[in-house]
Amino acid sequence: MRTALESTLFFETPEEMYARVFREIRPRTATPTVKVEFCAFANANSFIRLHEGSLEVRITDLLKDAPAPVLEALAWILLCKLARKPAPRACSNQYRLYLHRQDVRAALQSMRRERGRKEIRHPQGHAWDLDEIFDDINVRLFGGMMARPALGWSVRVSRSTLGHYDPCHHAIVLSRILDRPEVPRLAVEYVMFHEMLHLRYPVIHRGTRRCVHTPEFKAAEREFPDLAKARQLLQRL
Repeated sequence: MRTALESTLFFETPEEMYARVFREIRPRTATPTVKVEFCAFANANSFIRLHEGSLEVRITDLLKDAPAPVLEALAWILLCKLARKPAPRACSNQYRLYLHRQDVRAALQSMRRERGRKEIRHPQGHAWDLDEIFDDINVRLFGGMMARPALGWSVRVSRSTLGHYDPCHHAIVLSRILDRPEVPRLAVEYVMFHEMLHLRYPVIHRGTRRCVHTPEFKAAEREFPDLAKARQLLQRL
């Protein structure tokens, strides 16, 4: 038999759930009218705002069929954020565990491919050709066995993110800040090599933890020629 709480979770509407959690977090505040909408986003983001006595919640449709406890965990996370309070750790853990499920991650990647746009510039830049650099590193350091993904320069200049691999669109993107004659080729090669390693050593999920740079990844990265010099060059940027 279900407990009273379980029955509440299974039979209340999303609007009723958010109103209930709102009262628990802010018991002295009048409960606003609530509108919950599942939206076709290209990612797993959800949004909430309180405007003129109305609580508006927009949730990714990735969660439309999620179990009620997961939806309540998200309600606590969003409403605590709205109230500028830390969300209960149990709720954060439960929500992350659900998103890290293999079937949910597969569905999310499919959504990103179908709905998201990957805006990148041509791999032939002003100073460096990413196709040529990839092929050279592939032969020298990967035995020519790495299949080439989509390559390109970023649309925006970024100093904090010099490169990234997007598994949803199977693309390696390097920041345009590297596409300058004064940037040594070694620095560009190292960033490309780092992102190529993400092809060989994918992200590993362990419970609520997401391990991007595994021990195998780090060991392989240390094999890059002139690693210390390349890192010093990037720090100067």
